[in-house]
Amino acid sequence: MKRSSVATVAMTATAVLTPGSAAMAASGPAPAQTPAPAWRDCHTANTPPQLECATISVPLDWSHPGGQRITLALNRLRATDPAHRIGSLLVNPGGPGGSGTAVVAQGGMLLGTPQLKPLRERFDLVGFDPRGVGGSTPVRCSTPVYDPAAPTLPTTEAEYRRLLESNRRHGNDCLKTTGPLLRHVDTISAARDVDAIRAALGESRISWLGVSYGTELGAAYARLFPGRVRTMVLDGAIDHTRSVARDGVDESTAMEQVFSHFASWCRATADCALHGRDVVADFDALTARADKGEVTDPALGRPLTAAEVTSGAYGYLIIKSFWPQLATALADAEKTPSNATALGEGVSGIDPSYTAYRAIGCHDFPPRVRGLADLRARLARVKKAAPHMWRYSEMWDATTGCTGWPVPAANPPRPERVTGAPTILVVGNTYDPSTPYVWAQALTRQIDGGRLLTYDGDGHTALYNSSCARTHEVDYLITGQAPPAGTVCHA
Repeated sequence: MKRSSVATVAMTATAVLTPGSAAMAASGPAPAQTPAPAWRDCHTANTPPQLECATISVPLDWSHPGGQRITLALNRLRATDPAHRIGSLLVNPGGPGGSGTAVVAQGGMLLGTPQLKPLRERFDLVGFDPRGVGGSTPVRCSTPVYDPAAPTLPTTEAEYRRLLESNRRHGNDCLKTTGPLLRHVDTISAARDVDAIRAALGESRISWLGVSYGTELGAAYARLFPGRVRTMVLDGAIDHTRSVARDGVDESTAMEQVFSHFASWCRATADCALHGRDVVADFDALTARADKGEVTDPALGRPLTAAEVTSGAYGYLIIKSFWPQLATALADAEKTPSNATALGEGVSGIDPSYTAYRAIGCHDFPPRVRGLADLRARLARVKKAAPHMWRYSEMWDATTGCTGWPVPAANPPRPERVTGAPTILVVGNTYDPSTPYVWAQALTRQIDGGRLLTYDGDGHTALYNSSCARTHEVDYLITGQAPPAGTVCHA
């Protein structure tokens, strides 16, 4: 789901309804009434000269639209072929916590490949920072939410209590520093914000390109506002109907498969920094050394835990083009354990967006842990599924990071269905270590008329890994015609 700190690419409605919103959801929410944004030139030397920025205000609590308001940051690049302009294409790069304005400002996933150029020609590309994120009214905490001293693999009641105490302390600090917004950064609230953006843009329908967490936000919007969707790509799909415990096993299984593929790639690739080595055994030896406090990141000024070594490896594993860097990072850490800086760069918790990631994630993925015995039983299932990569996954991060979090979850997983929308294109990789393929299959089944495009290959999202998938996604976004059922892009 989340964009790792080493990844310079952006990653990465029937849930619990807020009071007063049930009738709205049943009949279809009324259109958001939002004034048109006051766009201004905001380009810099490092951004396209046509870049415009604006803000809009939305209710802090959508069940009390007349109450306190918060700000959403927007930017856009107008279609370069206005005579053939289709409309507005909203983008979400994942997270939770990813900045859509950064993606549009920097080109990112939209301008980097020839397959995606037609989007720039035919659409106004609109980026936005979801509530709690970036340039929008942000989640704030006085201390880092990520606590490397918190035992994420507790074996004793004392360690489990330390974990709970750490999460409560950090959560209460964020609640004190942020205020009531912390209780309203769930994805359903963000989906209502998207409709306010649509209204402010003057569009009757929007097109959507969401990757990773952007698929959860997009699917929530389609459930709430199916008639306001023109086209929607959900690439790197999240299935929000599964329990966090089940998600943890799914994700760890997928991570283990991709790590095995990485090891095989290294054996077959002469210029891999670990070529000729037993990559799996080397990794196990490295995590064992980390357990003893022998693997250090000088940039952080402390040893890395074995879970952080695994998180760092995962940060490179998610994009196949990063695999050579992963091999070098592992080789360097093995050769000089006191200089594991490259692995430390991939540790999820040090990413600046992690604060919003935690705050939003605990609304959407509450783990419902019933005590140490329950947590240990879940870990045993994860360890069986991933005997080498078991110490970290994003869903294990949610399991341990949200246990004891003091803000009640506003959007926990539950059965969901999208009805009344046009064909929505779901895209999944057969070997995606972050959003497993089974999630894409399940999400497609939850969407009436949903169409699944498969990329048979490794890496997180097809958009970042397959030119074939990019071509299909762009064709669909422009024409509204999804690729034939059963279409597969091969690596």
